[in-house]
Amino acid sequence: MSTWLARIGAASMRRAWLVIVAWIVLLGGVLGGALALGPNMQESFEIPGTESQEALDHLGSVFPQVAGSSVQVVVRADDGVAAHRDAIIEQAEAMADVELVAQAVDPWSEYANEQISADGTVAYTRVQFEPTDGAKPSTLDEVVATADALRADGVQVEFAGQVFQSQSVGVTIVEVFGVVFAGVVLFVTFWSLLAAGMPLITALVGVGITMGGVLGASALVTVSNSAPLMALMIGLAVGIDYALFILSRHRSQLARGMGVIESGSLAVGTSGTAVVFAGITVIVALVGLLIVNIPFLSVMAIGAAGSVAIAIAAATTLLPAIMALAGERLRPKDGGRAHRLALRDVDAQPTLGMRWVTQVAKRPVLAIVGVVVVTGVAALPAASLQLALPDNGREAAGSTQRIANDTLQEAFGAGTTGPLVVMLDITQVTDVMGTIDAVADDLERVPGVGRIAGAFPDATVDTAIVQVIPTTGPADPATVEVVHALRAIAADVEAEHGTPMSVTGATAVQIDLSQRLADALVPFGLVVVSLSVLILLLVFRSILVPLTAALGFVLSVVAAFGATVAIFQWGWGADLLHFEEGPILSFMPVLTMSVLFGLAMDYQMFLVSGMREAYAHGHDARSAVRHGFAANARVVTAAALIMFFVFFAFVPEGMAMIKAIAFGLAFGVAVDAFLVRMTLVPALMTLMGERAWWLPRWLDRALPEMDVEGESLGRHRATLAWAADAGGHLALERLRPEIGHDEPGDASWTLVAPRGAVVRLGGRFADRQRLAHALVADIRAAGHAHVGGAALPGDAARLRERIALIDLDLADGSAAGTAHQAARAALALRSPFAVGPVLDRRAAALIERAAEAAGTPIDADAPMARLAPRERAAVLLAIAMERTPSVVWIDAASGAPAGAAAIAARLGGDDMTIVTSEPAPEAHGRPALELVPASAAEEDRAAAAAASAARGTDPDTDTGETPTEALATTGADR
Repeated sequence: MSTWLARIGAASMRRAWLVIVAWIVLLGGVLGGALALGPNMQESFEIPGTESQEALDHLGSVFPQVAGSSVQVVVRADDGVAAHRDAIIEQAEAMADVELVAQAVDPWSEYANEQISADGTVAYTRVQFEPTDGAKPSTLDEVVATADALRADGVQVEFAGQVFQSQSVGVTIVEVFGVVFAGVVLFVTFWSLLAAGMPLITALVGVGITMGGVLGASALVTVSNSAPLMALMIGLAVGIDYALFILSRHRSQLARGMGVIESGSLAVGTSGTAVVFAGITVIVALVGLLIVNIPFLSVMAIGAAGSVAIAIAAATTLLPAIMALAGERLRPKDGGRAHRLALRDVDAQPTLGMRWVTQVAKRPVLAIVGVVVVTGVAALPAASLQLALPDNGREAAGSTQRIANDTLQEAFGAGTTGPLVVMLDITQVTDVMGTIDAVADDLERVPGVGRIAGAFPDATVDTAIVQVIPTTGPADPATVEVVHALRAIAADVEAEHGTPMSVTGATAVQIDLSQRLADALVPFGLVVVSLSVLILLLVFRSILVPLTAALGFVLSVVAAFGATVAIFQWGWGADLLHFEEGPILSFMPVLTMSVLFGLAMDYQMFLVSGMREAYAHGHDARSAVRHGFAANARVVTAAALIMFFVFFAFVPEGMAMIKAIAFGLAFGVAVDAFLVRMTLVPALMTLMGERAWWLPRWLDRALPEMDVEGESLGRHRATLAWAADAGGHLALERLRPEIGHDEPGDASWTLVAPRGAVVRLGGRFADRQRLAHALVADIRAAGHAHVGGAALPGDAARLRERIALIDLDLADGSAAGTAHQAARAALALRSPFAVGPVLDRRAAALIERAAEAAGTPIDADAPMARLAPRERAAVLLAIAMERTPSVVWIDAASGAPAGAAAIAARLGGDDMTIVTSEPAPEAHGRPALELVPASAAEEDRAAAAAASAARGTDPDTDTGETPTEALATTGADR
């Protein structure tokens, strides 16, 4: 991946304006589409598979007038509502005439039930929408407009109901302060306004596209009001951080003298690979929320995951393009602060990070105990976590829904704002009204039930509903107990009255949703922790490192939950942060866990990968912890501060639904970055020492190579640099193919051949086969290989295109079919849509070319196994030339037939490089070379002697690196 990303970075920098214009067009198109479609934000807390939702769906088909969304229109008149009776009834009639309104029951209707307060100053009209589309903003606007006449008479009219929860994306100036703080952190990190502005630009472009996409999608699917803010918050934070990682690497390399394009592509290939990995972990965790099967949460998760994906794309394409335009202006000035920091020797001049990790390493046990105690204390309140969905009582003070909610609860009791609906199946009942009244009496005796607001059957007399008003509000934990108590007597009701019952209604749906999310919290946490262990196992190839990372993640999450409970549920600092205490938002824990997981893995990877690299470069385990930490602590600190400021900016004035999530993420990031990753992890790594990097050999063989740190990119760049010095079209230097996993063979191959050369291939057939397959990356190999600009590792696909392997043994008795069929099948693969007659004509022409090149007739209808070796080689070479390779490799167990090189030369032209195992190939004026394996041990000694001679040292005592090894180390250095 690192090599591929490096190419993307280089291409973006070479075509900077094209990339920038493409992003601008994409941004304009998405925002324009969102405006054209018109945002239509709605709250819909449907939860498939629950009793409440199934009952509500059933009511939608048999009793639609009670199944849709509802609104309570609250009127208050100091002189008594009776004085305005006619006007209130007229308003109800006007609302009933609004399209998509099923019914409007005024306080004096025969269907009304205690809708006038005891003192006569407050009353409410119940408005019921159709089961679908009733919550559209246009419909609500018409309903609200009916209050104008009453308000003109001095009557206070307010509207309550789930559909009146915030209908817009509430971005305030406080959120902008988060971006400003992020800009300050970036400036302090880079000491450059130009560099500080780049991550902000890419993040804002990405967020603009995300917001446009989410708002546009709201016209097609139900999108929660909090979904855009969630995508904005996460997209802004990760967008800035991901660009920071890449830009920081780029500036550090520029300070060391690297060229602009070279540095940018390397930064994208190395730090960009880490960014992609970190982003994918966030995306996987967010998309994993789909398994909870809650539609509005799924939409929110997909929107947030989309914002992360766009942030990755912007960091790896748009940012390099902007870096290219800035060019040399990003290079730190000689002697400047940024230049000194990039070249600083942390041993001679310890940075703050080096001083911190040194103190941690001196007292690792104390650091571990301290972190565990602090996070443990912060986590204690999590034991009393209560989950609920927001109601109108959590809306902003002064809003119509908040005033209406408070007025209803004051005049009629808290339960009025969250009625429950009990659905009865009366198909087997003979005395319908008697049974309904009897069931209503049973329900009214349930503890926590305040009153029965109504009980009546539908028009077909097969379903009845009983409206139950609890004594407590919809977000009160006591209401949950009422729902459970009602469901507990369902079996007794059915046994006594012969009518199955279900508890539903908006309040019951929300309670069921909260319960499902609470039940999913532990399993989802186990999945996330297991995923973190697996991913880090692949990355670091260690058992203990992933386990310490997972332990740290658990500490961060429970500390974030505890702090959120203390602040938002217990009310500590409620006035300061402008909110009212109450149950925690139901989906806050799973969302916080999924996002924090990705961020934690991000910090873990950047810090511990530096430790692993230092360990690989010769530091002992303790020293590697210190040097690896010091190399990346500054950028991780900046990233964590940015995340904290961006998340926390949504707390003071953000939407009620977002505040708790934003606080949990801000607190969790701070704990995870500064306590867990920068204190606990170095302490644990110091205590584990060499054991930190232990991995069973069998597991090491089974795990795939992730190369998150871009080690293959370093080797690839080293090979390209070596090839530029060595010259030649086909170049090999001490290429040593493996004979098994991590078991290099003894055959070592070295060659520099110009374009068009004829190379005689010697050695054992097994060694030759391994060499051929190593060149096309079928097996791994040490050393360097280069073919016309494509190098190993990193260019496997390009090498397969440029090298044609002709194994003549595959055309003997083990292969069936005639020469014509073989040619036709090969041509069909290249032209899958060509018709049969065309393929036949082209196959015949191919056989003719092969015969002409071989200088002998070839029977097209003869089986390939019965053709003479020369004829068979000619057919296979003609087939291979269809894809115009630059190197043709001819081999067989008994050696290629005489004349194979000549046939290849006639078919391929003067520029083709030919490698053949025939004993004495004809060069025909081309450069003729020999390629035979040498003993790997002999080549190692020869290379060491050459390197020592270049340094003027004794090869028997010199332990320095060879020039090639030094080059590879430089290329892979982070």
